[in-house]
Amino acid sequence: MSFFVTSANPGKGGDLGGLAGADAHCGVLAAAGGSTGKTWRAYLSTDAENAKDRIGTGPWHNAKGEKIADDVASLHGDSNNLTKQTALNEKGEVINGRGDTPNRHDILTGTKPDGTAAAETCGNWTMGGAEGAAIVGHSDRTGLDDSAAAKSWNSSHPTRGGCTIGAFKGTGGDGLFYCFATN
Repeated sequence: MSFFVTSANPGKGGDLGGLAGADAHCGVLAAAGGSTGKTWRAYLSTDAENAKDRIGTGPWHNAKGEKIADDVASLHGDSNNLTKQTALNEKGEVINGRGDTPNRHDILTGTKPDGTAAAETCGNWTMGGAEGAAIVGHSDRTGLDDSAAAKSWNSSHPTRGGCTIGAFKGTGGDGLFYCFATN
């Protein structure tokens, strides 16, 4: 396994403890899922760092050994293999998507489609209150219509109502994020 969606938020909504806290959460969950000896990075952008530059060079595989992408270019192109069936958590479980109860497909990224930083990052992943917003992608690649944004795994729309878990639930998420092994 060199890629997964977190099974749970660390507990403070968009306040992930910055990138260091998010990376640590990836590491803890990966170890609990049986993956050791790897350096894990959260696929999150900030004012100072782009998500695409944090995750290594690939290739990446999910908990069932299915290839997600060969490299950064294919991950951000049309040839990636990110779908509801392959965007699994560290336990190898499917993340609930559109049509499931509850819908958890909004995945925190703070990025534009090309993996560079967007303005909405819950204060660089340090805000967990009623203020702020975060750009999310859809892990199931499904939205309200057939637009590119609705089908985007990393840049679908901003959250509404702040950076709390409750706000994330209100737009179809649970404060989950993607983790990639850099080695």
